Parts: sequence; C-alpha cells; structure tokens
Amino acid sequence: MKLDIPGLSGPTKPGKLLCIGRNYAAHAAEMKSAVPSKPMVFLKPSTALIPSGGSIIIPDASKDVHHEVELVVAIGADGRNIAPEDALGHVAAYAVGLDMTARDIQAAAKEKGHPWSVAKGFDTFAPIGVFVPASSISDPQALDIKLEINGIVRQEGNTSDMIFPIADLIAYCSTIFSLEAGDLIYTGTPEGVGPVAVGDSLVATLEGCPPLTVSVRRP
Repeated sequence: MKLDIPGLSGPTKPGKLLCIGRNYAAHAAEMKSAVPSKPMVFLKPSTALIPSGGSIIIPDASKDVHHEVELVVAIGADGRNIAPEDALGHVAAYAVGLDMTARDIQAAAKEKGHPWSVAKGFDTFAPIGVFVPASSISDPQALDIKLEINGIVRQEGNTSDMIFPIADLIAYCSTIFSLEAGDLIYTGTPEGVGPVAVGDSLVATLEGCPPLTVSVRRP
C-alpha cells in the first residue's frame, strides 16, 4: 500500500513500520508488564497497512484480536544516530493509526519466549489515517487521542503521557535502524485496549488529524 505523505514526492510505500510497546505507563500496568527502561521496538510488515474506510480482517488463527490506538509518525528525511534535539526535524507528517494484536497468539508466544511477529503482523493489522504535515501540529506531545467502537469510547488519553517522547523514539530507533523517508513509527497506545468483534465500527481520532474509520470482519 502506498501512502500520500506530506513533504514526500508522490505516493510512498513505507519501508519499515517500527512499533513501540508499553509507551504509556497505564497501559503497561493493565497488561501486567513492567515499565521499560528503554523503548521496546517491534516490527510490522507494510502489508499490514489498510486505509481509512477499510476492514480489519480477523484471521482464522485467532479468537481474540485487540485494538490499540496510536499516534503515527512518518519519517521525511533519512538519518542514522539522530540526536534527540534534531529528531523532530526528520518528521514529515503525523496521523492516527491502530496497532491490531492477536492477543491469544501473542500470549502463547510470550509464554514460550518467542517473538510477537505473527500476533502483530497479519494483513490489515495496521490501519492508518490520513497524514497531516508536521508543521500543522504545534506540539505533538500535547494531543488528545481516542478510540470509539460502535459509538462507545474505549480508549482515551493524551500524548503527553508517553514514557518516551517522539524525539527520543526517533533518536533511539535511529541507533538500530537507518531511518528512511517513508518509514512509519507507531508510538504506543494508552490504556483501555480490548477485543474487537465482527461487525464492529471503529473510529480513531488524534487531535489535529482526520479521523480513521474501519470495520471488522472475518475473511
């Protein structure tokens, strides 16, 4: 899937989807997990992306798929070992997204000490909204974020509650991966994660960005 990312020429296919786990303390607590001392990074394939108006497909392999609403950063300039004070200069745009998780598959993987890739990487497991230019967001660390399912608020928070702010996430990730224009960083979810069901309608909102609306179905 190619995305229209302000500041980049033409539709762009993201090379990497870097996702951050446990970046809100209350979410770490609800998952009965320790607050990390450094960012917890995992990857999703770009084939997991779907646009607003699309459908999340619950795979036959899972009976417990959960929602996680997140601020998503689109990288606009390549970089390696980026200093935190320079990091926001590498951001092209922001959007609201969802990190869908097959929680039953993830729990089984955790028990065995295995990676989470399967639980996080199914097709349609990375819904993404329309990007707005970074310049239109005066402070990305002071944005309200919310998810409604069938008109009921399920998650609500503010990006000021991130354990690791966006600049630190970019700086840290760039010490491991060379960041490239078009890469996306899903920056973590506030508390309130829970299951979705076939027929649900999800509306994710991030202050200053267009809403993301998706439905849920089986294959």
